[in-house]
Amino acid sequence: MKIGHIDTDQEVFLIAEVGNNHEGDFRLACELVRLAAGAGAHAVKFQTIIPERLVPPSQEARLATLRKFQFSPEQFRKLRDEADRAGILFMSTPFDLIAVDMLAPLVPAFKIASGDNDFFPLIERAAATGKPLIISMGLGHSPRASELRDFVDAMWQKHGVTDGQLAFLHCVVSYPTPPEDAGLFGMWPLRLPGVTVGYSDHTIGIRVAPLAVAAGARIIEKHFTIRHDYSEFRDHQLSANPDELRDLAKAIREVDAMLGHGTAPLRKSEAGNELAVRRSIAATRAISKGEIITESDLCWLRPRTGMKPGEEHLVCGRHAARDIAAGEAFTPDMLS
Repeated sequence: MKIGHIDTDQEVFLIAEVGNNHEGDFRLACELVRLAAGAGAHAVKFQTIIPERLVPPSQEARLATLRKFQFSPEQFRKLRDEADRAGILFMSTPFDLIAVDMLAPLVPAFKIASGDNDFFPLIERAAATGKPLIISMGLGHSPRASELRDFVDAMWQKHGVTDGQLAFLHCVVSYPTPPEDAGLFGMWPLRLPGVTVGYSDHTIGIRVAPLAVAAGARIIEKHFTIRHDYSEFRDHQLSANPDELRDLAKAIREVDAMLGHGTAPLRKSEAGNELAVRRSIAATRAISKGEIITESDLCWLRPRTGMKPGEEHLVCGRHAARDIAAGEAFTPDMLS
């Protein structure tokens, strides 16, 4: 999957999820962009919420909080510019159709939150842009992953998208998620043809995300904050601070390097060892010139200096062309 200039087949894509941890402070949001870049994340992500299009008027306290956290379209453009200067990709999760239209010129991909993985009008609007889609599959939605993939495919066809890319993130919608509830095997049902698999981490600390990479995640999303005690807002506690994000990025790179690429025929560290540990077909006894060699005359010894196992049929039934010592590896010139 290509997200901006990053190919998830080549490296694990790390998203620093600021979300609303800026709490409406635009200067802090800009600082978090720079800190995420400095820590080694590939992308920094926010949330684009129009409060009145998310909750009803009766939820006055919730509306007040969301309005406090809300950024304007111009501020999101400035955050994208800040990300460009810092050398990190800018992303934001849209929470309504208008937000998709506003973000489309700014983001390299769209992330859909777990709570909206059945908000099909939103998914269709994002799919219609042709940008890669990353969908969190929390709230028990994983068993229906194939249905959602088919829906996205249909929307791409409907809107003429011929090269759509899709990722599903295993996610547990619990803030924080107890480590024993991380359920990393939940990524397995998401491994569908044409789908990149990842993990959105809501656990406290950075232990679980590298394990998710070892289990096959190619995208990691981790909440990101300036400080765990910045305020009582719950997300700060389950987020990584700058030092932790840096450690997480390092751990992910290390695990990814350990995984390697399974198609490598011979690794550099193995070079020079192959002949030493391979066997040759050798003589169990001293064989005189002219004798016929039989199966009972064969043994298999290290190192590989002669004919290899599997070539016994080229040895048995042949005459010795010269005297052969016990333990000597057979070579074609010994046989007539």
